[in-house]
Amino acid sequence: MSTRGVLWFCLHQSLICLAGLAATSNSLRASESVLVERVRSTWRAQDGETIEQIVSNVSKVAQFVPGNWGIAEGIDRTEYVYLSWTRHQDNKSDEHYVITWKIGTDGKIEVASPYAKPIELGWRALALSLIASEITDGEKNANLPFLHNPVNFNFVTTAQGKLGNLLRHGRCHIIEPIVVDYVSKANDKPTEKGDRWRVLLLVNCNIPGPRYFTRNGVITFEKREGQDWEPQSFLAKRLAAFPPGSWFDHIEPNEHEALEGTRKASANGRTEQDGSAAH
Repeated sequence: MSTRGVLWFCLHQSLICLAGLAATSNSLRASESVLVERVRSTWRAQDGETIEQIVSNVSKVAQFVPGNWGIAEGIDRTEYVYLSWTRHQDNKSDEHYVITWKIGTDGKIEVASPYAKPIELGWRALALSLIASEITDGEKNANLPFLHNPVNFNFVTTAQGKLGNLLRHGRCHIIEPIVVDYVSKANDKPTEKGDRWRVLLLVNCNIPGPRYFTRNGVITFEKREGQDWEPQSFLAKRLAAFPPGSWFDHIEPNEHEALEGTRKASANGRTEQDGSAAH
Protein backbone atom coordinates (compact mmCIF):
# COMPACT_ATOMS: atom_id res chain seq x y z
CA MET A 1 0.00 0.00 0.00
CA SER A 2 1.35 3.45 -0.83
CA THR A 3 2.08 6.02 1.88
CA ARG A 4 -0.81 8.17 0.73
CA GLY A 5 -3.15 5.21 0.74
CA VAL A 6 -2.13 4.23 4.25
CA LEU A 7 -2.85 7.69 5.64
CA TRP A 8 -6.23 7.87 3.94
CA PHE A 9 -7.15 4.55 5.55
CA CYS A 10 -6.09 5.93 8.93
CA LEU A 11 -8.11 9.11 8.55
CA HIS A 12 -11.29 7.14 8.13
CA GLN A 13 -10.73 4.00 10.19
CA SER A 14 -8.44 4.65 13.13
CA LEU A 15 -6.16 7.03 14.98
CA ILE A 16 -3.36 4.53 14.52
CA CYS A 17 -1.42 4.16 11.28
CA LEU A 18 1.15 1.78 9.92
CA ALA A 19 4.70 2.85 10.57
CA GLY A 20 5.35 2.67 6.85
CA LEU A 21 3.84 6.10 6.30
CA ALA A 22 6.42 7.72 8.56
CA ALA A 23 9.34 5.86 7.07
CA THR A 24 9.05 7.62 3.73
CA SER A 25 8.83 11.17 5.07
CA ASN A 26 12.58 11.64 4.83
CA SER A 27 12.39 11.24 1.05
CA LEU A 28 9.73 13.89 0.39
CA ARG A 29 9.85 15.55 -3.00
CA ALA A 30 10.80 19.20 -3.00
CA SER A 31 7.22 20.29 -3.67
CA GLU A 32 5.99 18.19 -0.76
CA SER A 33 8.65 19.58 1.58
CA VAL A 34 7.45 23.07 0.72
CA LEU A 35 3.90 22.10 1.68
CA VAL A 36 5.02 20.63 4.99
CA GLU A 37 7.05 23.73 5.81
CA ARG A 38 4.12 25.93 4.89
CA VAL A 39 1.91 24.17 7.43
CA ARG A 40 4.59 24.19 10.10
CA SER A 41 5.35 27.88 9.62
CA THR A 42 1.88 29.34 9.10
CA TRP A 43 -0.61 27.28 11.11
CA ARG A 44 -1.44 28.71 14.54
CA ALA A 45 -3.57 27.64 17.49
CA GLN A 46 -6.28 30.04 18.63
CA ASP A 47 -3.91 31.54 21.19
CA GLY A 48 -1.16 32.08 18.60
CA GLU A 49 1.01 29.08 19.48
CA THR A 50 2.97 27.46 16.65
CA ILE A 51 3.09 23.74 15.93
CA GLU A 52 6.69 23.59 17.11
CA GLN A 53 5.82 25.20 20.44
CA ILE A 54 2.90 22.86 20.99
CA VAL A 55 4.84 19.71 20.08
CA SER A 56 7.75 20.73 22.31
CA ASN A 57 5.57 21.49 25.34
CA VAL A 58 3.26 18.48 24.99
CA SER A 59 6.20 16.08 24.68
CA LYS A 60 7.43 17.26 28.10
CA VAL A 61 4.24 16.43 30.01
CA ALA A 62 2.42 13.70 28.07
CA GLN A 63 3.46 10.37 26.59
CA PHE A 64 4.01 11.98 23.22
CA VAL A 65 7.08 11.25 21.12
CA PRO A 66 6.94 13.18 17.81
CA GLY A 67 8.02 11.33 14.68
CA ASN A 68 8.21 12.35 11.04
CA TRP A 69 6.29 14.71 8.80
CA GLY A 70 4.71 13.58 5.55
CA ILE A 71 2.18 14.24 2.79
CA ALA A 72 -0.97 12.36 1.82
CA GLU A 73 -3.74 12.82 -0.70
CA GLY A 74 -7.44 12.09 -0.27
CA ILE A 75 -9.69 10.40 -2.79
CA ASP A 76 -11.06 13.84 -3.65
CA ARG A 77 -7.48 15.02 -4.39
CA THR A 78 -7.41 17.02 -1.13
CA GLU A 79 -3.88 17.27 0.25
CA TYR A 80 -3.00 16.48 3.85
CA VAL A 81 0.11 17.12 5.89
CA TYR A 82 0.66 14.79 8.82
CA LEU A 83 2.89 14.41 11.85
CA SER A 84 3.32 10.88 13.18
CA TRP A 85 3.91 10.18 16.86
CA THR A 86 4.04 7.37 19.42
CA ARG A 87 3.55 7.18 23.15
CA HIS A 88 6.92 5.59 23.90
CA GLN A 89 10.45 6.24 22.64
CA ASP A 90 11.15 2.50 22.50
CA ASN A 91 7.96 1.71 20.61
CA LYS A 92 8.40 -1.69 18.95
CA SER A 93 5.05 -1.96 17.22
CA ASP A 94 4.32 -1.21 13.58
CA GLU A 95 1.75 1.38 14.54
CA HIS A 96 1.90 5.14 14.94
CA TYR A 97 -0.62 7.84 15.67
CA VAL A 98 -0.93 10.80 13.32
CA ILE A 99 -2.12 14.38 13.52
CA THR A 100 -3.28 15.60 10.13
CA TRP A 101 -3.84 19.04 8.64
CA LYS A 102 -6.08 19.47 5.62
CA ILE A 103 -5.02 21.88 2.89
CA GLY A 104 -8.15 23.38 1.31
CA THR A 105 -8.40 24.42 -2.34
CA ASP A 106 -8.52 28.01 -1.06
CA GLY A 107 -5.28 27.47 0.83
CA LYS A 108 -6.93 27.27 4.24
CA ILE A 109 -5.18 24.95 6.69
CA GLU A 110 -7.25 23.13 9.31
CA VAL A 111 -6.78 20.18 11.65
CA ALA A 112 -8.42 17.10 10.13
CA SER A 113 -7.92 14.55 12.93
CA PRO A 114 -10.98 14.84 15.22
CA TYR A 115 -9.16 13.45 18.27
CA ALA A 116 -6.46 16.10 17.85
CA LYS A 117 -8.78 19.12 17.50
CA PRO A 118 -7.92 20.26 21.07
CA ILE A 119 -4.57 21.30 19.57
CA GLU A 120 -6.43 24.32 18.18
CA LEU A 121 -6.97 25.49 21.78
CA GLY A 122 -3.25 25.37 22.58
CA TRP A 123 -0.73 22.94 23.98
CA ARG A 124 -2.32 22.53 27.41
CA ALA A 125 -5.64 21.47 25.94
CA LEU A 126 -3.95 18.88 23.71
CA ALA A 127 -1.82 17.60 26.60
CA LEU A 128 -4.86 17.23 28.86
CA SER A 129 -6.71 15.37 26.12
CA LEU A 130 -3.83 12.96 25.52
CA ILE A 131 -3.20 12.30 29.22
CA ALA A 132 -6.90 11.60 29.80
CA SER A 133 -6.74 9.10 26.91
CA GLU A 134 -3.68 7.46 28.46
CA ILE A 135 -5.65 6.83 31.64
CA THR A 136 -8.60 5.44 29.69
CA ASP A 137 -6.24 3.11 27.80
CA GLY A 138 -4.58 1.88 31.00
CA GLU A 139 -1.19 3.43 30.29
CA LYS A 140 1.24 3.49 33.20
CA ASN A 141 2.82 6.67 34.57
CA ALA A 142 0.20 9.07 33.22
CA ASN A 143 0.94 12.61 34.39
CA LEU A 144 -1.80 12.97 37.02
CA PRO A 145 -0.36 16.15 38.62
CA PHE A 146 -0.64 17.95 35.27
CA LEU A 147 -4.16 16.61 34.75
CA HIS A 148 -5.28 17.84 38.20
CA ASN A 149 -3.58 21.25 38.11
CA PRO A 150 -6.29 23.95 37.74
CA VAL A 151 -3.88 26.31 35.97
CA ASN A 152 -3.91 24.01 32.95
CA PHE A 153 -7.60 24.72 32.42
CA ASN A 154 -7.14 28.48 32.07
CA PHE A 155 -7.71 28.22 28.31
CA VAL A 156 -11.43 28.07 29.25
CA THR A 157 -12.59 31.63 29.91
CA THR A 158 -15.76 32.94 31.56
CA ALA A 159 -17.27 36.31 32.44
CA GLN A 160 -15.72 35.89 35.91
CA GLY A 161 -12.26 35.00 34.62
CA LYS A 162 -10.25 31.96 33.63
CA LEU A 163 -11.61 28.59 34.75
CA GLY A 164 -8.45 27.39 36.49
CA ASN A 165 -8.13 30.59 38.52
CA LEU A 166 -11.79 30.39 39.54
CA LEU A 167 -11.32 26.82 40.75
CA ARG A 168 -8.26 27.75 42.81
CA HIS A 169 -9.93 30.76 44.42
CA GLY A 170 -13.04 28.68 45.02
CA ARG A 171 -10.92 26.07 46.87
CA CYS A 172 -11.78 23.33 44.39
CA HIS A 173 -9.68 20.25 43.68
CA ILE A 174 -9.98 18.51 40.32
CA ILE A 175 -10.70 14.79 40.38
CA GLU A 176 -11.41 12.28 37.62
CA PRO A 177 -12.80 11.61 35.12
CA ILE A 178 -11.63 14.50 32.95
CA VAL A 179 -12.58 15.05 29.33
CA VAL A 180 -11.07 17.52 26.87
CA ASP A 181 -12.24 16.69 23.37
CA TYR A 182 -14.01 17.75 20.18
CA VAL A 183 -17.53 16.56 19.48
CA SER A 184 -18.79 16.36 15.91
CA LYS A 185 -22.46 16.69 15.09
CA ALA A 186 -24.03 13.43 13.89
CA ASN A 187 -25.28 13.76 10.32
CA ASP A 188 -28.41 11.76 11.11
CA LYS A 189 -29.38 13.98 14.06
CA PRO A 190 -30.43 17.40 12.68
CA THR A 191 -31.48 18.69 16.11
CA GLU A 192 -28.12 17.94 17.70
CA LYS A 193 -25.68 20.72 18.50
CA GLY A 194 -23.02 21.54 15.93
CA ASP A 195 -19.33 20.67 16.14
CA ARG A 196 -17.79 21.94 19.36
CA TRP A 197 -14.93 21.64 21.83
CA ARG A 198 -15.89 20.24 25.21
CA VAL A 199 -14.29 20.33 28.65
CA LEU A 200 -15.78 18.17 31.41
CA LEU A 201 -14.33 17.62 34.86
CA LEU A 202 -15.34 16.70 38.40
CA VAL A 203 -14.36 18.77 41.42
CA ASN A 204 -14.45 18.70 45.20
CA CYS A 205 -14.82 22.22 46.61
CA ASN A 206 -14.19 23.28 50.19
CA ILE A 207 -16.96 25.90 50.29
CA PRO A 208 -20.51 26.14 51.68
CA GLY A 209 -23.10 24.72 49.35
CA PRO A 210 -25.13 21.63 48.45
CA ARG A 211 -22.98 18.54 48.87
CA TYR A 212 -24.06 17.17 45.49
CA PHE A 213 -22.29 20.15 43.92
CA THR A 214 -19.35 20.65 46.28
CA ARG A 215 -18.50 16.92 46.21
CA ASN A 216 -18.08 15.32 42.78
CA GLY A 217 -19.49 18.48 41.25
CA VAL A 218 -19.77 18.36 37.45
CA ILE A 219 -18.34 21.25 35.44
CA THR A 220 -18.97 21.26 31.70
CA PHE A 221 -18.12 23.98 29.17
CA GLU A 222 -18.50 23.91 25.39
CA LYS A 223 -17.20 26.17 22.64
CA ARG A 224 -18.06 26.49 18.97
CA GLU A 225 -15.83 27.94 16.28
CA GLY A 226 -15.54 31.70 16.64
CA GLN A 227 -17.64 31.80 19.81
CA ASP A 228 -16.98 32.10 23.53
CA TRP A 229 -17.02 29.25 25.99
CA GLU A 230 -20.54 28.47 27.21
CA PRO A 231 -21.28 26.81 30.59
CA GLN A 232 -23.48 23.72 30.25
CA SER A 233 -23.80 22.18 33.72
CA PHE A 234 -25.46 23.91 36.66
CA LEU A 235 -22.18 24.30 38.56
CA ALA A 236 -20.43 25.66 35.46
CA LYS A 237 -23.15 28.29 35.11
CA ARG A 238 -22.66 29.32 38.76
CA LEU A 239 -18.89 29.66 38.21
CA ALA A 240 -19.50 31.85 35.17
CA ALA A 241 -22.04 34.08 36.94
CA PHE A 242 -20.71 34.64 40.48
CA PRO A 243 -17.34 35.35 42.14
CA PRO A 244 -15.28 32.38 43.36
CA GLY A 245 -16.55 30.75 46.54
CA SER A 246 -19.93 32.49 46.50
CA TRP A 247 -21.51 30.32 43.84
CA PHE A 248 -24.41 29.28 46.07
CA ASP A 249 -25.00 32.51 47.99
CA HIS A 250 -27.84 33.59 45.71
CA ILE A 251 -30.31 30.97 44.51
CA GLU A 252 -33.10 32.34 42.35
CA PRO A 253 -36.65 30.98 42.89
CA ASN A 254 -36.71 29.33 39.48
CA GLU A 255 -33.47 27.50 40.30
CA HIS A 256 -34.83 25.64 43.32
CA GLU A 257 -36.60 23.09 41.14
CA ALA A 258 -33.39 22.33 39.26
CA LEU A 259 -31.48 22.00 42.52
CA GLU A 260 -34.08 19.65 43.96
CA GLY A 261 -33.99 17.51 40.83
CA THR A 262 -30.24 17.25 41.06
CA ARG A 263 -30.42 16.40 44.77
CA LYS A 264 -32.88 13.56 44.12
CA ALA A 265 -30.81 12.22 41.23
CA SER A 266 -27.71 12.31 43.43
CA ALA A 267 -29.52 10.54 46.27
CA ASN A 268 -30.85 7.85 43.92
CA GLY A 269 -27.38 7.30 42.55
CA ARG A 270 -25.98 6.75 46.03
CA THR A 271 -28.85 4.37 46.87
CA GLU A 272 -28.18 2.28 43.79
CA GLN A 273 -24.46 2.17 44.55
CA ASP A 274 -25.14 1.11 48.14
CA GLY A 275 -27.50 -1.60 46.92
CA SER A 276 -24.91 -2.93 44.48
CA ALA A 277 -22.27 -2.96 47.21
CA ALA A 278 -24.58 -4.95 49.49
CA HIS A 279 -24.81 -7.69 46.87
